[in-house]
Amino acid sequence: MASTVGGTAQLLAISDLHIGYEENRALVERMRPGTDEDWLLVAGDVAETVADIDWALKTLAGRFRKVVWAPGNHELWTHPKDPVTLRGAARYEHLVEKCRELGVLTPEDPYPVWDGPGGPVAVAPLFLLYDYSFLPAGCTTKAQGLEYAHGTGIVCNDEYLLHPDPHPSREAWCEARVAATERRLAALPEDLPTVLVNHYPLDRHPTDVLWHPEFAMWCGTRLTADWHRRFRVEAMVYGHLHIPRTTWHEGVRFEEVSVGYPREWRKRPGPPGRLRRILPREDGSR
Repeated sequence: MASTVGGTAQLLAISDLHIGYEENRALVERMRPGTDEDWLLVAGDVAETVADIDWALKTLAGRFRKVVWAPGNHELWTHPKDPVTLRGAARYEHLVEKCRELGVLTPEDPYPVWDGPGGPVAVAPLFLLYDYSFLPAGCTTKAQGLEYAHGTGIVCNDEYLLHPDPHPSREAWCEARVAATERRLAALPEDLPTVLVNHYPLDRHPTDVLWHPEFAMWCGTRLTADWHRRFRVEAMVYGHLHIPRTTWHEGVRFEEVSVGYPREWRKRPGPPGRLRRILPREDGSR
């Protein structure tokens, strides 16, 4: 289920595995690298329970040379079916420790450098959240946006399951994460390109095709709108939208790499769960 290029090492990516669905769990069971040197970027939403997250990342870490994980909103849910009842930052820190036990890199670890084809690039997994700044048309405040969303019936489950403890709000947690991550990225060598891996896109443009535009409120922050330029981004890898595709913004490649729910991927052409090759680029350049 990996694309290969003549036995050359590849930097591959996937997101939104949602292995609570048996069909998606089966996709993970079949995922394999194309070479012994392949890395895999996992851009969040592996599952809702710690046990499922642990199983999926352990399975993948046993097959790929390196696995790099960035959390999605579903990992951060305190879900009633999960016996692990940690909330907010404590839950995230628990998942980071689980990843370290498995040898999986997280946003809290030093950024590794991919020296394979298309490199060198610093691979930076990010944990940034969102701050309700992607408001629906005509809305100027979070309160207005949420009122509009409740009126349409399109409200993210984060409002009930993703707790920001000890931060006063999800947007405050987002602001703190953005500030800390920005400092780390700015400290990278100025001649080193990057691949940024985040559950949400760093710019709003990928949300323009959403069937329900109000859902964009839970899809990122305007605080990162220039990061693809500032931090020499070779590719911005994300998920969350369940709209796998490649877009270009101001000369930078944005790769949405999600699997999504079975009801979604069954409608798409081609086999589900295909790993997206980030480097070397599929068009043969760089």
